[in-house]
Amino acid sequence: MAEPDSVNETKEKKLWKAIFAISGIMITLVIYGLLQEKIMRVPYGLKKEFFKYSLFLVFCNRLTTSAVSAAALLASKKVLDPVAPVYKYCLISVTNILTTTCQYEALKYVSFPVQTLAKCAKMIPVMVWGTLIMQKKYRGFDYLVAFLVTLGCSVFILFPAGDDVSPYNKGRENTVWGVSLMVGYLGFDGFTSTFQDKLFKGYNMEIHNQIFYTTLCSCILSFTGLILQGNLLPAVDFVSQHRDCLFDIALLSTVATASQFFISYTIRTFGALTFAAIMTTRQLVSIMLSCIWFSHPLSWEQCIGSVIVFGSLYAKNLMKKRPEKPQAAQELPKDEEAQPLKGNP
Repeated sequence: MAEPDSVNETKEKKLWKAIFAISGIMITLVIYGLLQEKIMRVPYGLKKEFFKYSLFLVFCNRLTTSAVSAAALLASKKVLDPVAPVYKYCLISVTNILTTTCQYEALKYVSFPVQTLAKCAKMIPVMVWGTLIMQKKYRGFDYLVAFLVTLGCSVFILFPAGDDVSPYNKGRENTVWGVSLMVGYLGFDGFTSTFQDKLFKGYNMEIHNQIFYTTLCSCILSFTGLILQGNLLPAVDFVSQHRDCLFDIALLSTVATASQFFISYTIRTFGALTFAAIMTTRQLVSIMLSCIWFSHPLSWEQCIGSVIVFGSLYAKNLMKKRPEKPQAAQELPKDEEAQPLKGNP
C-alpha cells in the first residue's frame, strides 16, 4: 500500500506545481499586458494627459530586471564576469530596446488586442533570421502554420469593428503607423531571439549571466537615449505629478521581472510544449480581458481571424507531441516569451 500512496503523493505535488506555474504566468503576464495598455493609451489626471515616454518604461523594466538578476548571481555564487565579449551583449541590448520601444509606441496607434495577435506572427521573422544566422531548416508544417497565423492576423487588423477602437482615446488611432511599428517589433524581436540563441549555444553561459549583462547594457543605452532626447526630466516630472502613473510603472516593472521566474520555472519543470500551450492561452485571455476592460468591440471578421491564429498555434503545439524521426528538420524556435533571457514578456 505504500507504493500507491507514494504515487498519489507525487501526482499531488505535480498538480500543485502546475497550479503554481500556470497561475504565476497567467497573473503576471495578464497584468503586464493590461498595464502596458493603460500606461500608453489611457490619459492621467484631470487634464487627461498621456504618458509619451516609452523609452522610460524600457529603462525602468531593465533596471529592475538587472538588479534582480545580479542579486540572483551573487546569491547563487555563480560567475558574475561576462562570459562572452561585451559588444555581443550590447548588440542584443540594442535590438531588444528597439523591440520593446516599438511594442510600447505601437500601443499609441493600435489597440492591445491587435498588438497581441500581431505578436503571434513573430515566427515568420524568427524563421527568416534563423535561416540567415543559424542556417536552420524548417518543416513544411512550420511554413503552413506561419502562413495561417499571418492570414489570421491580417484579417484581424484589416477588419476592425469601428473607427474608434477605444473610447478612451478617440482620434489617436492610426493603423498604418501602428502596424509599421509592429512590423519593426517583429523584425527586431526575431533577430534578438535568434542571436540570443546563437550566443547562448556558443558560450557556456548561465541564464542569469546573460540576463544581467543584456539588461545592464539596456539600462545604460536607454538612459543615454532619454538624456539625448531630452525626455528624462519630462518623464520624471510626469510621474511625480501623476502618482498613479508612477505606481503603474513600478507594478509593470515588478510583474515583468516576476514573470521571468515563472517562465524559467515552467520550462524547467514541465518543458517547452506545456509552456507554449500556457502562453497561447494567456494571449487569448489577455485579448478577452482587454476587450472587456477597455471596451474594444470585435467584428465577426476579427473573431474568425482569432480562431485561425489560435487554432493554428494549438495545432502546432499538439503536433509537437509526436515523436520525431532522426535527422529531422529542426523545429521552429520557441517564441519570445519562451525565452526567459530578454526580460521582455
